[in-house]
Amino acid sequence: MEQPITQSILAVDLGGTSILLGEVTLDGKVLHTQSYPTNTATQAAAMENIQKAISDYLGTAPRIARELIAIGIGVVGRVDRAQGVWMEIQPGKTNPTDVRSIIEQQFGLPCGIDNDVSCATLAELKHGWGRESKDFIYLNVGTGIAAGFVVNGAIIEGSHFNAGEIGHMVVDMNSDAICACGRRGCVERLSSGLGLHERVINLRSQYPDTAIAIEEGKRVAAETIFEQAQAGDALAERVTEEGARALAAAIMNMVRVSDPDTIVLGGGVGGNAYFKELVGQYLNPKTMRFVANGIAGTKQETPEAGLVGAAMVGLEAWTMKQGSVVS
Repeated sequence: MEQPITQSILAVDLGGTSILLGEVTLDGKVLHTQSYPTNTATQAAAMENIQKAISDYLGTAPRIARELIAIGIGVVGRVDRAQGVWMEIQPGKTNPTDVRSIIEQQFGLPCGIDNDVSCATLAELKHGWGRESKDFIYLNVGTGIAAGFVVNGAIIEGSHFNAGEIGHMVVDMNSDAICACGRRGCVERLSSGLGLHERVINLRSQYPDTAIAIEEGKRVAAETIFEQAQAGDALAERVTEEGARALAAAIMNMVRVSDPDTIVLGGGVGGNAYFKELVGQYLNPKTMRFVANGIAGTKQETPEAGLVGAAMVGLEAWTMKQGSVVS
């Protein structure tokens, strides 16, 4: 007879278009999930949506474990994990928000918060490749691009909680793709879901016969671009090839920086088998010779790595509370 689950954590994963909430066990098993709309135009709006989503989930979602012990939150942007403060949602929009205090006061549970990619990296460290490797890079290629660097078993945060923002790594000095950071040729502008879309829009006039349909106000999905590239569409082929070459350059640059034995490639774009294979064709064997496990997928059982990582941050907050009570 299966033993009942006694404790769980409510995990929150803030994405660009939705918030995913879920009940997660202490050992990283996702029990139930529920999705909510979000607004990430401002940090205040996103925070309000997070609070509403948690309230609704607690009031409507089925509870599987006997006791909910903590809330863990993963968000985009810079986070001071130790203090529980969300520093900013994106560069230029700094608005330090004491998320830990706000959530704990409202819901009466210990709360932890971290950057979404850091959460996914933590999940991989605890429940995936981290069981075999002390030095790996978790590379998330989705709407944007960011990475988590694990060195000697620890995730690097940086002095301003900004480590891993490799989307702004320049991979083409001669590129015409101008980035919001002020430089041109950043890998995020060429290889991310948003970057691929922007390249299609900017190059569209040069390819009047393209089969890529562009709808006003809607993003061209990376999946659509890859499908058209495989079908021989010239515009899709160019954008996909440029994106793969740029991402390969970024990967090789990262390899030279931290000397990992594994690159874990995740995210909606990075997880595409066609694109991943194309990226592999641009990797230099000499540069990659010490990356023993190569470009790998996650070793976790669930695709919701960000949710699992958020739960681990919540568990950390609960553990710290328990320690303070004991002492």
